[in-house]
Amino acid sequence: MKEVKITVLKTTLDRELAAEYGVEGLTACPMMRAGQVFYADYAKPDGLCDEAWKAIYQYVFALAHGAGTELFYYGDWIRTPGVAICSCNDGLRPVIFKLEATETPSQMEYAPVR
Repeated sequence: MKEVKITVLKTTLDRELAAEYGVEGLTACPMMRAGQVFYADYAKPDGLCDEAWKAIYQYVFALAHGAGTELFYYGDWIRTPGVAICSCNDGLRPVIFKLEATETPSQMEYAPVR
């Protein structure tokens, strides 16, 4: 298993939806900021939003286990092998992430099966 680099590309705010459904004064996500970098394999890295992790985990897991050496989704999504662009599931202020497979082995230690 390899580590996956998670980079926050940008935080967004859908002003139209926020005006209709959001609380007064809603802003882009206060937890994440563009340029933050995390590394993960199977576990949520410290400092990454729990809800964002729930939304991107399956892509991180797949990349950590070698998926993405080919293009994701039959080549009709991302043009670069080993890369996925994903967002959290906040419909008013989604955060956009770039996930990249690395060659760095995971730090996870496997317990022997008995």
